[in-house]
Amino acid sequence: MSVMNMDAGSFHRQRSLTLALTLRHLGEWWQRSRSRYELESLGEADLRDIGLSSSEARFEGSKPFWAA
Repeated sequence: MSVMNMDAGSFHRQRSLTLALTLRHLGEWWQRSRSRYELESLGEADLRDIGLSSSEARFEGSKPFWAA
């Protein structure tokens, strides 16, 4: 459906949905980035407690924020 064929209500609902989805993605990316940063800062004992090796933590921490 083109913008020209939308009524004002449909346009605003579509724009609101797009904004909500964009904000959701940004939030997920921020959380993923923060979690990976924190994972990289853990020591050997902490990594053992959560069942990860240092190489696994480095691998996960090196992923870009947009990669799941």
